[in-house]
Amino acid sequence: MKKIYLEGGKVLGPHGVRGVLKIEVWCDSPKVLAKQKRVFLAGKDGGYEERKVASASAAGALVLMSIEGIEDRDVAVAMKNTVIYLHRDDIPVAKGQMLLADMIGLPVIDADNGTVYGEITEVVDVPRGLLYTIKTPNGDVYYPSGKEFIKEIDEEKGMFITPIPGFFD
Repeated sequence: MKKIYLEGGKVLGPHGVRGVLKIEVWCDSPKVLAKQKRVFLAGKDGGYEERKVASASAAGALVLMSIEGIEDRDVAVAMKNTVIYLHRDDIPVAKGQMLLADMIGLPVIDADNGTVYGEITEVVDVPRGLLYTIKTPNGDVYYPSGKEFIKEIDEEKGMFITPIPGFFD
């Protein structure tokens, strides 16, 4: 089941004295987070509380954001380490692409013979591309992205790969 609320970033602390938050970006880019009109905060009851974004701008790898209800430095300081969530409908996804969060749980299948090796438990964006953590019966395998390794990723069926010799033994 796809998550409705996705982690967009984490509050590092205040920026100035008017409640502006300095946010570490967990999205594809700071621009994605800076363009949001609303964000969500996790509630104590397990739900999410919608907050209007008053203003936001990319500042290098960070985003500076003013959020409704956070109007002074003390409140901003108390927000440190708070995760900012985005509604999946507010995140732009290009045609033919998918959110990394939607890859979690997909089976990993040999494109040639149909062998299921395990399932994706984590996707990390590293300097040379994506790195997939695949949970197998023999433990976790870290699998690289690249056309020579991954033949297709289908949101419904799984990730079809050309296995690297020795990775799944």
